[in-house]
Amino acid sequence: MSEKVQCCGHEKHQQSPKHHTHDHGHDHSHAHGHSHDHSHGHAHPPATPVKTAPLPGTEQLMLNIVNMDCPTEEALIRQCLTPLPGVAALDFDLLNRVLTVHHSLQDTSGIQTKLASIGMQGVPVVADDGAQAAAQALEQAAATRRKWLVLGFAGVMAVSAEVTAYMTGNETSLAVAALALVAILAGGIPTLKKAWIALRHFTLNIHLLMAVAVIGAAAIGQWPEAAVVIWLFGLAEMIEAASLDRARNAIAGLAAHAPDTALLKQADGSWVETATAQIAVGQLMRVRPGERIALDGVVESGQSSVNQAPITGESMPVAKAAGDKVYAGTLNQAGMLEMRVSSLKNETTLARIARSVQQAQSQRAPTQRFVDKFAAVYTPVVFVIALLVAVLPPLMGSAQWHASIYQALVLLVIACPCALVISTPVTIVCGLALAARRGILVKGGLYLEQGRQLATIALDKTGTLTQGKPALTGIVPLANMTENEVLRIAASLDSLSQHPVAHAIVMAHASQNNGENRPDDVSDFLSLSGRGVRGTIAGKQYHLGNLRMFNELGIILSTAEKDRLEQEMGKLEAQAGTVVLLCDESSVLALLAVADSLRDTSRAAVAQMQALGIRLVMLSGDNRQTALAIGSQLGIADVRAELMPDDKLAAIHELSGSAVTGMVGDGVNDAPALARANIGFAMGAAGTDTALETADVALMQDDLRKLPEFIHISRRTAAILWQNISLALGIKAVFFILTLSGHSSLWMAVFADTGTSLLVVLNSLRMLQHKKIPGLA
Repeated sequence: MSEKVQCCGHEKHQQSPKHHTHDHGHDHSHAHGHSHDHSHGHAHPPATPVKTAPLPGTEQLMLNIVNMDCPTEEALIRQCLTPLPGVAALDFDLLNRVLTVHHSLQDTSGIQTKLASIGMQGVPVVADDGAQAAAQALEQAAATRRKWLVLGFAGVMAVSAEVTAYMTGNETSLAVAALALVAILAGGIPTLKKAWIALRHFTLNIHLLMAVAVIGAAAIGQWPEAAVVIWLFGLAEMIEAASLDRARNAIAGLAAHAPDTALLKQADGSWVETATAQIAVGQLMRVRPGERIALDGVVESGQSSVNQAPITGESMPVAKAAGDKVYAGTLNQAGMLEMRVSSLKNETTLARIARSVQQAQSQRAPTQRFVDKFAAVYTPVVFVIALLVAVLPPLMGSAQWHASIYQALVLLVIACPCALVISTPVTIVCGLALAARRGILVKGGLYLEQGRQLATIALDKTGTLTQGKPALTGIVPLANMTENEVLRIAASLDSLSQHPVAHAIVMAHASQNNGENRPDDVSDFLSLSGRGVRGTIAGKQYHLGNLRMFNELGIILSTAEKDRLEQEMGKLEAQAGTVVLLCDESSVLALLAVADSLRDTSRAAVAQMQALGIRLVMLSGDNRQTALAIGSQLGIADVRAELMPDDKLAAIHELSGSAVTGMVGDGVNDAPALARANIGFAMGAAGTDTALETADVALMQDDLRKLPEFIHISRRTAAILWQNISLALGIKAVFFILTLSGHSSLWMAVFADTGTSLLVVLNSLRMLQHKKIPGLA
């Protein structure tokens, strides 16, 4: 719970959450990486596509496009559909191959016709249709097997052409040309078709470059090399796409933890296995030991330990009993649980996490924007250089046409920025999936990249560094009243407040009286925002609140009364207690102290963040003495206390002006500060719908050690990302030099290009092998 001030009785200040801008890729280059026309099967059925909010005055058409994998296809589709009257916007989920068209058309057949003209067949997505997803997975797996068989045949033909040419010493014989032509047609028809589409749309992509290279090689009599090139290209694409499926499965697998059926109680008292899609909120469900929980709910009866790793990333099981929340996808380990369902299948915490990660991967990270812009310039430049290499040396008499054209064809293959373009999204997806597995929900590639740049982190005190469950620790009567009378009046006033400090006082009163002595009736109750509460009991008006409230009341104290008040408050605050004053219209009647204990993990988390070089600032609405005492226990030097919500917002504004700043709060009461920070972190978001929507990064568990872990994941993602970019550009540069010096061949260039793409994908997938972060819990 985020604290707003140091006393009870406030109303919560809720602000609009940060609006996340989803970049749908309008600046995609047409020269992007490979198009993987491979219908691969999935280890998990495709994840449920994310349905974005419709634009005003439009409807949505969601289409599954099997051969839409890369920005190459996205660029073609944008170029094709954007000019259509009635099409307002296009959203792409490349990971799940789903296109969402925002339109105002009466008839959408024109969209399908346009897609068909560029070789894209769109199948309407039926929301939440598990049967459709399973059928698609089977169909894609069968198509994959067919493609491998065809590719195998093409490989045999290509190798046969190479062997025949070597044995006969004639690369242009009829037998060699026939074998090579069969290999090209068997393994290269999809590429040649897409090259023709690209040419018609004046799009310079890998298919057009590869087609020109293969046709050019055949034209100058390099039949065996043309066959081997097209076969190597297809083989590398198949292997690369199979690797990319692991990244897809990492996302789809998040939602696959929850079973599709559960034991549901019937009207006659029997228990029947029922599909989760048919289970309604409020029904009673039974979970046996060793079973995964199918839906979110609240335990009605039974005791058990539950492994919540899919939600919170916790390594240890959590004890559950009647009244406790349980989440879909978690594993019931020990006892039988009966639970009351609290969410539908597609609204569980697990489903929301999976959707959030899908939305996050569809946003283009800053590095990806840079790479796209670079590729848009790089490819045409190399293409022009290739033309000059083909034409200028023969015209100047310094080389033969055959040799120059061959060099130019090699440069055309090098011109493809496949590995460079594909390196960024795959790395980001793997980083997002890893973070989600560890109980850290990141809302976009922007925040994953920016995490490594965090220099300052502001921490709310209550509920972040402390338990957020304060308890009454002392009562000091200052007038002719007993402690019991003070507690009764304070609890009566606070019974109408929702603040955690108020709750502590009410609970202390209930505990002292075994729940039998109910608080007095309060009339004329008023919550004084940022100060406390006011109400009338038995005809007498009382105020209960902080020092700011006391000062506004204008109560005049004698010197002795003032000295005693300061002395008693100092004693209570020195014990890290929040001091609440009970006053009538003319005097201070008593002091009540409420203290909140530190979380067990706070000290370790603070030490880890400081070891990472992060400057920590504690922002608290509590009084200065209490906040300083907590700060001293944790080793945080910069403590800012007695802050109103606007003060916290101003503090974040100041801090973020000089460095990349994060704010950690509960995602609701700290919304203004969370929205203003470069990255807003919500603590303990597993059971908080609003926190999942508000924060940029949601720490699903009440464990602040997830914050340094997020920073480590961000830094590791960035390191792998730049490794990939360096690898892609480095190999391109080497082959560029080799080609210009006459030491490279066409098949070597293809192998290097597609091989590099495979290397960067495999390097990115290392993120998913993450086991433990050194030095972190």
